[in-house]
Amino acid sequence: MTARKRFGQHFLEPAWVERVVEAIRPSSEDTFLEIGPGWGALTLALAPRVRQVVAVEIDRDLAPALAKRVPTNVRVVEADFLRTDVAALLGTSVPARVAGNLPYNISTPILFRVLSLAEDGRRITDATVMLQREVAERLAARPGSKDWGVLSACQQLRARVQPLLALPPGAFRPAPRIHSAVVRVTYHPPEPGVRDLAVFDGLVRTIFMQRRKMLSNALAPFARPRGVDAAAALEASGLDGRRRPETLDVAELARLADVFASSARDQLPPVL
Repeated sequence: MTARKRFGQHFLEPAWVERVVEAIRPSSEDTFLEIGPGWGALTLALAPRVRQVVAVEIDRDLAPALAKRVPTNVRVVEADFLRTDVAALLGTSVPARVAGNLPYNISTPILFRVLSLAEDGRRITDATVMLQREVAERLAARPGSKDWGVLSACQQLRARVQPLLALPPGAFRPAPRIHSAVVRVTYHPPEPGVRDLAVFDGLVRTIFMQRRKMLSNALAPFARPRGVDAAAALEASGLDGRRRPETLDVAELARLADVFASSARDQLPPVL
């Protein structure tokens, strides 16, 4: 079967399948939502070890071909994971676990989509996925590092990230030009708790657009439309406006977001 560049397809070689399955640690009671099964190397290895696999494949040639080869506890769905109704696919088979060899060109949107599913009714407990090494490093990054940003902050508020396995280009066919990694993301309620997740996410996305500026300047585009003085918000959250956004950890970002979520217009000085 030929890999399609537009879908970012790189299929896992059989020699590496068992190592990836060991990293996933499936159990007989698990239901797996597999993203991008391809020609089914991981699907067929998981199936005998779990209760059920729901495999979502966008490729209209691969999906029906795989459906003919899988056992009865596997359901292959031809769909775009980013657009499909995952709740309907899983039905009562929740909570589920996620596994997959994510397409490199859309791995970040998929990670955020899974995160939203995990928050919505606790449908997803964890995701063990193959990613481009650079994305895996961003996902697991620490504050102050060059990789710390929107992906790491938003995910780490709601999940524990564990790098599990390094994969060389030769682990895939066709071999990509980059290295890959297997990472487990285990979801939990926000830690620390935040008043409004949408405010937290919006704040993080805004200030990391200007990650190397002083925080007082990077915060202004978020504060101004809300009628809030950025300096007052920083003072209320106990943060030094001379710091750079990339130095703030999750707890500090949450504290700043809560200042805005608690609403600001009647508690902080307005923008003059």
